[in-house]
Amino acid sequence: MPRVTLQTARSSKADPAAIADDLMRQLGPGTGKLAMMYAARSHDHHALNEAVRQRLPRSVRLVGASTAGELDREGMHDGSVVLGMLDGDLEVGIGVGKDLTRDGVTAGMDAAKMATSELGARPSELEGRQFVGVAIDDGLRDMKEHFLLGLMDRNQGLVVVGGGAADPSAFTNLKTATSVLHVDGEVLSDAALFVLFKTEAPWAALRSHWYLPTGTTMTITKVDDTHRRALEIDGQPAARRYAELLGVEIDELPYGAPRGFAASPLALRVGSEYFIRAPLFPFEDGSISFANLLEEDSELELMRLGDPVGETARFFGEVLPAAVKSPSAALLFDCGGRKRFAEVLGKSAELSNAYRGAPPSIGFSVHFEVYCGLHLNTTLTCLAFGDG
Repeated sequence: MPRVTLQTARSSKADPAAIADDLMRQLGPGTGKLAMMYAARSHDHHALNEAVRQRLPRSVRLVGASTAGELDREGMHDGSVVLGMLDGDLEVGIGVGKDLTRDGVTAGMDAAKMATSELGARPSELEGRQFVGVAIDDGLRDMKEHFLLGLMDRNQGLVVVGGGAADPSAFTNLKTATSVLHVDGEVLSDAALFVLFKTEAPWAALRSHWYLPTGTTMTITKVDDTHRRALEIDGQPAARRYAELLGVEIDELPYGAPRGFAASPLALRVGSEYFIRAPLFPFEDGSISFANLLEEDSELELMRLGDPVGETARFFGEVLPAAVKSPSAALLFDCGGRKRFAEVLGKSAELSNAYRGAPPSIGFSVHFEVYCGLHLNTTLTCLAFGDG
């Protein structure tokens, strides 16, 4: 029966050559089809790429990213390098889009065309169950939505999950933070990559968040020219209206504060599903910065914090196995904001332990995440494969 397998390794060494040797030793003498490497931003990514690429068989493709934290079945980590080797019944096509900041839509179209061509397919063929994709962008360029528009321009039914390459220093100084991608022997910035899988093995695209709907809605009534800044909510100054609905002061709103945006974000409701749209911080003029592009007169629902640890454990223990019989591999893209807020709540250790209920996994804390073509926040997205 068709099956996809995943072997994982993790190293906390400092020297790139030592890291590469450590990772290869843990993986053993076998080979695979795609290596996925996620490394803390503090590492020398060019030297690390060169060292790992030299030790991998030439037939194995390599993709990866800088992180705000690393993930595997053992939990959440910092300062390390994780490497996963995918093998089994799958073919892999990889595409790259460059000059993301200048033209994110074209970058997305280029990445889709390249990956599709490598598999000898046409964009119109990608909507079947044989195909699924992973997208990783230079998250700090804030061009995710533009990239996704281009990526899915000719294949809007394609299922895609992923997230943005990250740098944990973005939480303290966004202007100086940088992130990079790995594509075979290159280390890139201002770019995005697309991995297209073709497989007969069972798979599912999944997501998990910690929030419950409140039934209270807000209407974004005025935005600025960037469409990332809400000037008015319900016809009132945005920050004042948001604080009023939460029953807090405006200075308690910034993301990460215990009673602010991270505890009570907004969500786009589609049927019975809720897709998180997180505000980030209020400005002195009373407007609010959002992670996502905003549209005037759009209605979003206020959410409330549920049980972070319990929901994550339930996702791995119940939701994922229900979606994919005998799960054998999980590719994880977890919002870096979730990791930060877990620290604020004092739940980091418990949350890390919840990952022990996952199948073999590889992933990282991302700068905003992707699910089925949507740019999400405060969410864990996942592509899981199973044993058919």
